[in-house]
Amino acid sequence: MEHQEGAFTGARDASIYYQCWLPDGEAKAMLLIVHGFGEHCGRYRPVVDHFVPRGYAVYAFDHIGHGRSEGTRAHVQRFSDYTDTLHTFVGMVQRWQPEIPLFLIGHSLGGLIVADYVLDHASGLAGAVLSGPVIAVPENITPVTVAVGKVLSALAPQARIAGIEAEGISRDPDIVQAYIEDPLVYRGKMTARLGAEALKTQQRVMAEASTIELPLLIIHGGADVLAPPAGSRECYEAVSSADKTLKVYEGLYHETYHEPEREQVLGDMQAWLEAHLQEDGPGTAPEA
Repeated sequence: MEHQEGAFTGARDASIYYQCWLPDGEAKAMLLIVHGFGEHCGRYRPVVDHFVPRGYAVYAFDHIGHGRSEGTRAHVQRFSDYTDTLHTFVGMVQRWQPEIPLFLIGHSLGGLIVADYVLDHASGLAGAVLSGPVIAVPENITPVTVAVGKVLSALAPQARIAGIEAEGISRDPDIVQAYIEDPLVYRGKMTARLGAEALKTQQRVMAEASTIELPLLIIHGGADVLAPPAGSRECYEAVSSADKTLKVYEGLYHETYHEPEREQVLGDMQAWLEAHLQEDGPGTAPEA
Protein backbone atom coordinates (compact mmCIF):
# COMPACT_ATOMS: atom_id res chain seq x y z
CA MET A 1 0.00 0.00 0.00
CA GLU A 2 1.34 3.42 -1.01
CA HIS A 3 0.28 6.54 0.92
CA GLN A 4 0.38 10.04 -0.56
CA GLU A 5 -0.78 13.42 0.73
CA GLY A 6 -0.88 16.98 -0.47
CA ALA A 7 -3.04 20.07 -0.82
CA PHE A 8 -5.13 21.80 -3.46
CA THR A 9 -7.13 25.02 -3.69
CA GLY A 10 -10.81 24.60 -2.90
CA ALA A 11 -13.74 26.97 -2.46
CA ARG A 12 -12.96 30.47 -1.14
CA ASP A 13 -9.33 29.85 -2.21
CA ALA A 14 -8.86 27.71 0.90
CA SER A 15 -5.95 25.27 1.06
CA ILE A 16 -7.53 21.81 1.24
CA TYR A 17 -5.62 18.82 2.61
CA TYR A 18 -5.98 15.47 0.87
CA GLN A 19 -4.51 12.01 1.09
CA CYS A 20 -4.75 8.76 -0.80
CA TRP A 21 -3.90 5.11 -0.36
CA LEU A 22 -2.99 3.17 -3.50
CA PRO A 23 -2.87 -0.60 -4.01
CA ASP A 24 0.02 -2.50 -5.51
CA GLY A 25 -0.58 -2.55 -9.26
CA GLU A 26 -3.47 -0.97 -11.15
CA ALA A 27 -6.58 -0.16 -9.14
CA LYS A 28 -9.82 -1.91 -10.04
CA ALA A 29 -11.79 1.14 -8.87
CA MET A 30 -11.43 4.39 -6.96
CA LEU A 31 -13.30 5.24 -3.77
CA LEU A 32 -13.51 8.93 -2.86
CA ILE A 33 -14.45 9.42 0.80
CA VAL A 34 -16.47 12.49 1.77
CA HIS A 35 -16.30 12.70 5.57
CA GLY A 36 -18.79 13.96 8.13
CA PHE A 37 -19.24 17.00 10.35
CA GLY A 38 -16.41 17.90 12.72
CA GLU A 39 -14.16 14.99 11.78
CA HIS A 40 -11.45 14.51 9.15
CA CYS A 41 -10.46 12.07 6.43
CA GLY A 42 -7.88 10.30 8.59
CA ARG A 43 -10.65 8.56 10.56
CA TYR A 44 -11.43 6.12 7.75
CA ARG A 45 -8.68 3.56 8.32
CA PRO A 46 -11.18 0.67 8.56
CA VAL A 47 -12.34 1.50 5.02
CA VAL A 48 -8.77 1.94 3.78
CA ASP A 49 -7.51 -1.26 5.41
CA HIS A 50 -10.40 -3.27 3.99
CA PHE A 51 -10.42 -2.01 0.41
CA VAL A 52 -6.86 -1.12 -0.57
CA PRO A 53 -5.50 -4.68 -0.14
CA ARG A 54 -8.41 -5.80 -2.34
CA GLY A 55 -7.29 -3.61 -5.21
CA TYR A 56 -9.13 -0.35 -4.61
CA ALA A 57 -7.54 3.12 -4.53
CA VAL A 58 -8.96 5.29 -1.74
CA TYR A 59 -8.91 9.09 -1.93
CA ALA A 60 -10.10 11.53 0.73
CA PHE A 61 -9.81 15.18 1.77
CA ASP A 62 -10.63 17.38 4.74
CA HIS A 63 -13.55 19.72 4.11
CA ILE A 64 -13.04 23.45 4.33
CA GLY A 65 -13.02 24.33 8.04
CA HIS A 66 -12.15 20.76 9.04
CA GLY A 67 -9.03 18.78 9.95
CA ARG A 68 -5.90 20.05 8.24
CA SER A 69 -7.75 22.26 5.75
CA GLU A 70 -8.10 26.03 6.02
CA GLY A 71 -11.30 27.81 6.96
CA THR A 72 -13.34 28.77 9.98
CA ARG A 73 -14.14 25.59 11.90
CA ALA A 74 -17.53 24.06 11.07
CA HIS A 75 -18.63 27.03 8.99
CA VAL A 76 -19.42 27.78 5.35
CA GLN A 77 -20.70 30.80 3.50
CA ARG A 78 -22.78 28.54 1.24
CA PHE A 79 -23.28 24.76 1.11
CA SER A 80 -21.71 24.91 -2.35
CA ASP A 81 -18.39 25.55 -0.57
CA TYR A 82 -18.47 21.81 0.10
CA THR A 83 -19.75 20.63 -3.28
CA ASP A 84 -17.54 22.98 -5.30
CA THR A 85 -14.47 21.70 -3.43
CA LEU A 86 -15.61 18.11 -3.98
CA HIS A 87 -16.05 18.83 -7.69
CA THR A 88 -12.49 20.12 -7.92
CA PHE A 89 -11.11 17.03 -6.20
CA VAL A 90 -13.20 14.66 -8.33
CA GLY A 91 -11.68 16.26 -11.42
CA MET A 92 -8.17 15.85 -10.02
CA VAL A 93 -8.69 12.18 -9.16
CA GLN A 94 -10.18 11.40 -12.56
CA ARG A 95 -7.20 13.02 -14.26
CA TRP A 96 -4.79 11.02 -12.11
CA GLN A 97 -6.47 7.71 -12.91
CA PRO A 98 -8.53 8.05 -16.10
CA GLU A 99 -10.60 5.07 -17.21
CA ILE A 100 -10.85 3.75 -13.62
CA PRO A 101 -14.43 3.63 -12.21
CA LEU A 102 -15.03 6.20 -9.46
CA PHE A 103 -17.45 5.74 -6.56
CA LEU A 104 -18.25 8.44 -4.01
CA ILE A 105 -18.54 7.34 -0.36
CA GLY A 106 -20.29 10.00 1.72
CA HIS A 107 -20.77 9.66 5.47
CA SER A 108 -23.13 11.71 7.66
CA LEU A 109 -22.83 15.36 6.55
CA GLY A 110 -20.68 13.91 3.77
CA GLY A 111 -23.67 11.81 2.72
CA LEU A 112 -25.73 14.98 2.36
CA ILE A 113 -22.87 16.58 0.41
CA VAL A 114 -22.71 13.60 -1.98
CA ALA A 115 -26.49 13.49 -2.41
CA ASP A 116 -26.50 17.19 -3.26
CA TYR A 117 -23.48 16.79 -5.54
CA VAL A 118 -24.96 14.00 -7.67
CA LEU A 119 -28.04 16.11 -8.38
CA ASP A 120 -25.77 18.18 -10.62
CA HIS A 121 -22.68 16.05 -11.34
CA ALA A 122 -23.65 12.37 -11.67
CA SER A 123 -22.08 12.04 -15.10
CA GLY A 124 -18.79 10.15 -15.00
CA LEU A 125 -19.48 8.48 -11.66
CA ALA A 126 -19.89 4.70 -11.37
CA GLY A 127 -22.09 4.99 -8.28
CA ALA A 128 -22.41 6.39 -4.78
CA VAL A 129 -22.57 5.04 -1.25
CA LEU A 130 -24.35 7.09 1.42
CA SER A 131 -23.40 6.07 4.97
CA GLY A 132 -25.62 7.41 7.75
CA PRO A 133 -26.49 10.44 5.60
CA VAL A 134 -27.99 13.46 7.36
CA ILE A 135 -30.94 13.65 5.00
CA ALA A 136 -33.49 14.26 7.76
CA VAL A 137 -33.10 16.80 10.57
CA PRO A 138 -31.51 15.04 13.61
CA GLU A 139 -33.91 14.39 16.48
CA ASN A 140 -31.90 16.58 18.87
CA ILE A 141 -32.43 19.61 16.60
CA THR A 142 -35.77 21.08 17.70
CA PRO A 143 -38.03 23.29 15.55
CA VAL A 144 -37.09 26.17 17.86
CA THR A 145 -33.39 25.58 17.13
CA VAL A 146 -34.16 25.52 13.39
CA ALA A 147 -36.09 28.80 13.60
CA VAL A 148 -33.42 30.50 15.69
CA GLY A 149 -30.73 29.18 13.36
CA LYS A 150 -32.39 30.77 10.33
CA VAL A 151 -32.54 34.15 12.04
CA LEU A 152 -28.96 33.91 13.27
CA SER A 153 -27.76 32.80 9.83
CA ALA A 154 -28.79 36.19 8.51
CA LEU A 155 -27.91 38.34 11.53
CA ALA A 156 -24.98 36.50 13.13
CA PRO A 157 -23.87 33.77 10.70
CA GLN A 158 -20.95 32.60 12.86
CA ALA A 159 -23.01 32.17 16.03
CA ARG A 160 -22.66 28.60 17.32
CA ILE A 161 -25.88 26.58 17.61
CA ALA A 162 -25.49 22.77 17.70
CA GLY A 163 -22.89 20.02 17.92
CA ILE A 164 -22.45 16.24 18.13
CA GLU A 165 -22.61 13.98 21.18
CA ALA A 166 -19.54 11.75 20.88
CA GLU A 167 -21.29 8.80 22.55
CA GLY A 168 -23.59 8.53 19.55
CA ILE A 169 -20.91 7.64 17.01
CA SER A 170 -20.21 4.04 18.10
CA ARG A 171 -20.98 1.40 20.71
CA ASP A 172 -17.23 0.76 20.97
CA PRO A 173 -15.95 2.87 23.91
CA ASP A 174 -12.40 2.85 22.51
CA ILE A 175 -13.64 4.48 19.29
CA VAL A 176 -15.52 7.13 21.29
CA GLN A 177 -12.47 7.87 23.42
CA ALA A 178 -10.19 8.12 20.37
CA TYR A 179 -12.67 10.53 18.81
CA ILE A 180 -12.71 12.69 21.94
CA GLU A 181 -8.91 12.75 22.16
CA ASP A 182 -8.26 13.32 18.43
CA PRO A 183 -6.78 16.84 18.06
CA LEU A 184 -8.04 17.05 14.47
CA VAL A 185 -11.65 16.45 15.46
CA TYR A 186 -13.66 19.63 16.07
CA ARG A 187 -15.94 19.01 19.03
CA GLY A 188 -17.63 22.39 19.20
CA LYS A 189 -20.88 23.56 17.65
CA MET A 190 -21.58 24.37 14.00
CA THR A 191 -22.37 27.91 13.00
CA ALA A 192 -25.87 29.18 12.34
CA ARG A 193 -25.00 29.68 8.68
CA LEU A 194 -23.85 26.06 8.26
CA GLY A 195 -26.99 24.83 10.01
CA ALA A 196 -29.25 26.90 7.79
CA GLU A 197 -27.38 25.90 4.64
CA ALA A 198 -27.55 22.22 5.61
CA LEU A 199 -31.29 22.47 6.23
CA LYS A 200 -31.83 24.13 2.88
CA THR A 201 -29.79 21.40 1.20
CA GLN A 202 -31.78 18.65 2.95
CA GLN A 203 -34.94 20.20 1.56
CA ARG A 204 -33.43 20.43 -1.93
CA VAL A 205 -32.23 16.82 -1.92
CA MET A 206 -35.65 15.47 -0.96
CA ALA A 207 -37.45 17.75 -3.41
CA GLU A 208 -35.21 16.68 -6.31
CA ALA A 209 -34.35 13.11 -5.29
CA SER A 210 -36.50 11.71 -8.08
CA THR A 211 -33.95 13.02 -10.59
CA ILE A 212 -31.21 10.77 -9.18
CA GLU A 213 -30.65 7.75 -11.42
CA LEU A 214 -27.10 6.84 -10.35
CA PRO A 215 -26.49 3.37 -8.85
CA LEU A 216 -26.92 3.96 -5.13
CA LEU A 217 -26.18 2.07 -1.90
CA ILE A 218 -27.49 3.57 1.33
CA ILE A 219 -26.32 2.09 4.64
CA HIS A 220 -27.51 3.19 8.07
CA GLY A 221 -27.30 2.12 11.68
CA GLY A 222 -30.77 1.30 12.95
CA ALA A 223 -29.98 2.81 16.37
CA ASP A 224 -28.40 5.97 14.95
CA VAL A 225 -29.44 8.98 17.05
CA LEU A 226 -27.21 11.48 15.22
CA ALA A 227 -28.76 11.02 11.78
CA PRO A 228 -32.30 9.62 11.76
CA PRO A 229 -32.57 6.39 9.68
CA ALA A 230 -35.93 7.70 8.49
CA GLY A 231 -34.06 10.12 6.24
CA SER A 232 -32.32 7.24 4.46
CA ARG A 233 -35.59 5.37 4.02
CA GLU A 234 -37.28 8.46 2.58
CA CYS A 235 -34.35 9.09 0.25
CA TYR A 236 -34.35 5.47 -0.91
CA GLU A 237 -38.04 5.64 -1.77
CA ALA A 238 -37.70 8.99 -3.54
CA VAL A 239 -34.73 8.36 -5.87
CA SER A 240 -35.50 7.10 -9.37
CA SER A 241 -32.47 4.81 -9.64
CA ALA A 242 -33.50 1.40 -10.96
CA ASP A 243 -30.36 0.17 -9.23
CA LYS A 244 -30.65 1.10 -5.56
CA THR A 245 -30.10 -0.73 -2.29
CA LEU A 246 -30.91 0.22 1.30
CA LYS A 247 -29.31 -1.65 4.20
CA VAL A 248 -30.31 -0.75 7.75
CA TYR A 249 -28.26 -2.55 10.42
CA GLU A 250 -30.42 -2.96 13.49
CA GLY A 251 -28.75 -1.92 16.73
CA LEU A 252 -25.77 -0.18 15.10
CA TYR A 253 -24.88 3.45 15.82
CA HIS A 254 -23.89 6.27 13.48
CA GLU A 255 -20.43 5.20 12.30
CA THR A 256 -21.19 1.69 11.05
CA TYR A 257 -17.58 1.29 9.83
CA HIS A 258 -16.47 1.85 13.46
CA GLU A 259 -18.96 -0.56 15.03
CA PRO A 260 -18.05 -4.07 16.27
CA GLU A 261 -19.91 -5.39 13.20
CA ARG A 262 -17.76 -3.33 10.82
CA GLU A 263 -16.56 -6.34 8.83
CA GLN A 264 -20.14 -7.23 7.93
CA VAL A 265 -20.83 -3.65 6.86
CA LEU A 266 -17.63 -3.36 4.82
CA GLY A 267 -18.20 -6.81 3.34
CA ASP A 268 -21.67 -5.79 2.19
CA MET A 269 -20.23 -2.61 0.69
CA GLN A 270 -17.55 -4.63 -1.08
CA ALA A 271 -20.13 -7.05 -2.52
CA TRP A 272 -22.14 -4.11 -3.87
CA LEU A 273 -19.05 -2.50 -5.40
CA GLU A 274 -17.84 -5.76 -6.94
CA ALA A 275 -21.25 -6.30 -8.53
CA HIS A 276 -20.96 -2.87 -10.15
CA LEU A 277 -17.54 -3.69 -11.57
CA GLN A 278 -18.88 -6.66 -13.53
CA GLU A 279 -18.94 -6.11 -17.26
CA ASP A 280 -22.69 -6.42 -17.61
CA GLY A 281 -23.48 -4.51 -14.42
CA PRO A 282 -26.16 -5.40 -11.89
CA GLY A 283 -29.89 -5.29 -12.20
CA THR A 284 -32.27 -3.71 -9.76
CA ALA A 285 -31.11 -4.36 -6.21
CA PRO A 286 -33.76 -5.08 -3.57
CA GLU A 287 -34.13 -3.23 -0.31
CA ALA A 288 -32.53 -5.15 2.55
